[in-house]
Amino acid sequence: VSIAQQHAIKTFHKLVELLPPAEQNKAQIALLAGAETPFRNDTDREMSFRQESNFYYLSGCTVPSSYLLLAFQNGTSLESSPSVQLFIPQAELADLMWSVAPPSLDEAAVLHQVTRVDHPSALSDAIQELLKAFPGAIFHVLPNTKLFPTISSQYTAAAVAGNVRVTEDYLLSALHRARLTKDVAEIAAIREANAISSRAHEVVMRVLGQGVRGAIVRGKGAGVERPLLPGEWLIEKEAEAEALFVASCRREGAVHQAYLPIVAASTRASTLHYCCNDREFAWGPVKAHDHHNSSHLSHDHEKVLNPQVLLIDAGCEWNCYAADITRTMPVGNGGKFTPEARAIYELVLEMQRLSMEALKPGLHWDAIQLLCHRTLVRGFQRLGIFKTPASPNSGSWNADEAILASGVSTAFFPHGVGHSLGLDVHDVPSASKPEVNDSIGRGVGLAMRRSTLICV
Repeated sequence: VSIAQQHAIKTFHKLVELLPPAEQNKAQIALLAGAETPFRNDTDREMSFRQESNFYYLSGCTVPSSYLLLAFQNGTSLESSPSVQLFIPQAELADLMWSVAPPSLDEAAVLHQVTRVDHPSALSDAIQELLKAFPGAIFHVLPNTKLFPTISSQYTAAAVAGNVRVTEDYLLSALHRARLTKDVAEIAAIREANAISSRAHEVVMRVLGQGVRGAIVRGKGAGVERPLLPGEWLIEKEAEAEALFVASCRREGAVHQAYLPIVAASTRASTLHYCCNDREFAWGPVKAHDHHNSSHLSHDHEKVLNPQVLLIDAGCEWNCYAADITRTMPVGNGGKFTPEARAIYELVLEMQRLSMEALKPGLHWDAIQLLCHRTLVRGFQRLGIFKTPASPNSGSWNADEAILASGVSTAFFPHGVGHSLGLDVHDVPSASKPEVNDSIGRGVGLAMRRSTLICV
């Protein structure tokens, strides 16, 4: 059984669990559309293509404009070996000069090990054949919203004309439940994405360190008679740090970033989803809107960067599986944290360490969130940011549990401590933003934040 079939079996079992008992033994047919190559508005210029996550989960196929047709039924051979038919575009001669051709049918059959590979022109007949073979089947599609690729009405018309029940009520929920827990191959892909991303973070840190030590040596004519080579670069801007990170990932074969990198220096590091990455490091006094820099570091060494932090929240994808890593590093001050920054860094590290020690299957996710807030409150009391009952003019209302109950710690730690991780960086929204916050299950991929936003 191929990985695609394993995922199809898992998804259909979750789907059947959602159905009313009277419909659980009926044949289940599902039709999904893959993503199409996006184009810049009103032009013929392609933008980066990335396959829709649910489609990839059930097919492993990254060919744009493809379709997937699946069939399953309890108590039949389809229960252990569901039908998985993949329909990929046919290569057109007129397109070959401008773009990479999709694989041939024979090549795709070897790559994906599905029941059948054909072109979309054969999809309508394939649907008709399944409907004839399984009268009374339920026909499942994803919700008809902008969140998912559109299925042309010509493909669902046969089901509608045949009085077949076409529903979008179950497939997405079943996919979310199936994708929440990861198999061995998925865990390996997530680990590879994290390994590549970890090395990219290290590359940025080491280049920053070389600049601080004056260890970057430039050859003859560098920056005057010729452009600077990568080994001669200094990192003085957020964009330069982002470029190095992405380049390191691409060098190791990672095609996509899992999300827009967040590279924020100085006071901008307290913005959760800061994606501008367009400011220079701060020189001189750092106020709310002070970001002065005239590239002095690259031309002379008379001006010194103001002590600050650089936060990088970035991770690549490996085979469509995401990494999510946040690190905070010192800039200026000889490449060392100021005492205040180090104290906050070590407190966040303590929050992460205690969380990792506490994590186990069956633990309620809110318990980790509460543990982090309790650790923050006690840490702030040690640092003198929060008062204790022993502080002057204080009392029991400043006990750690009283402060925790007041909710004031959320002003400094306003976000969640982590989220589900997989084919999307905030994997399966019903898990990342659940209506019911269930316990942590075995095999669930989690991103635990190392750099927590603490605004002080």
